[in-house]
Amino acid sequence: MILTLRNFRRHRSGALCHAENMSSIRVLIADDEALVRHALRAYASANDRISVVGEASNGLEAVEFSRELRPDVVVMDLRMPVMNGIEATREITSELPDTDVIAVTTFSTERYVVSALQAGAAGYVVKDTPPEEIVAAIIDVHEGRSVLSAQVTDELIQAVRAGRSDLSRLGNEGEALTEREQSIVLLLAKGMSNAEIASELHLSQATVKTQLSRIFTKWGVRDRVQVLIHAVKANLVEL
Repeated sequence: MILTLRNFRRHRSGALCHAENMSSIRVLIADDEALVRHALRAYASANDRISVVGEASNGLEAVEFSRELRPDVVVMDLRMPVMNGIEATREITSELPDTDVIAVTTFSTERYVVSALQAGAAGYVVKDTPPEEIVAAIIDVHEGRSVLSAQVTDELIQAVRAGRSDLSRLGNEGEALTEREQSIVLLLAKGMSNAEIASELHLSQATVKTQLSRIFTKWGVRDRVQVLIHAVKANLVEL
């Protein structure tokens, strides 16, 4: 999805920026391990829809490079020096609403997952996920879907059902949803994008976005993943 070539040259540690096809999904990789960055770059670059525009070796670099490069998706490790991935995710999502962050990390425990989602991550995938699934997750997040790997989903649902206190911060019961809003939540739980929901309900994509914004406000959440967590917690959906 991009067709103009631009070259970025960088002399700072951790950043490798290449000419990019402006019709592709522009991805920034943030991980403090060079081998992991190179492996993720190789996986992602093998897909003709993705252009890796840079690499960051810590959270602060991830924030700075995101400001300069404006990637579509940041692949973010959570345990990094200088600034951790959760803080970096919070900075990026609050400052750059058009940039999505997907956590690709070793940790699948509920504490890390919830913290990343609260910081604004649109997805959470563990590093031992097959490479093709990580690439698919990047594309899904860019297209408006929420992504959680199976291992993460299991841990999260168990935590929700156990009623752990840190999950309660994702929102209170709030105002009741309308029938249409409930339908949108059910379709979200099936993994549908905004365009697919619009087609299913015979609505415009703008209407779907407006309805989602109302759901966010009613439930005190900030993204689609948190809507799903809240819906599971309220026993509205089964994942």
